Amino acid sequence: MNFPENVRYTKDHEWLRIEGDEAVIGITDFAQRELGDIVYVEVETVGQEMTEGAVFGTVEAVKTVSDLYLPVSGTILELNPKLASAPELVNNDPYGEGWMVRMRLSDVAAAEALMDANAYQALVG
Repeated sequence: MNFPENVRYTKDHEWLRIEGDEAVIGITDFAQRELGDIVYVEVETVGQEMTEGAVFGTVEAVKTVSDLYLPVSGTILELNPKLASAPELVNNDPYGEGWMVRMRLSDVAAAEALMDANAYQALVG
């Protein structure tokens, strides 16, 4: 499995990469493997200010539908436009082309409280 060092992780298997006062969020390699083939990503929260832990969307796989939880508080700026026609990007490149949303962070420092790669790897074994 892939555990990039340049992102932070949550116990709910989302990742976050800080880019200035914004962040890019997606699900981890572990999560996409557990879900199986991703067929749809739904995010209807673009433009909304949301709090840490809130459900910002869902990801639908062949076997199940799972909620997506916001790792930190902020405003959802955009949904990855490529996912509408190619949701399999989440499976093929979860930390790159398969990102899910971009958000403006309420508090950049809050992201530092998330797990680093070593801590997340220990969590998932």
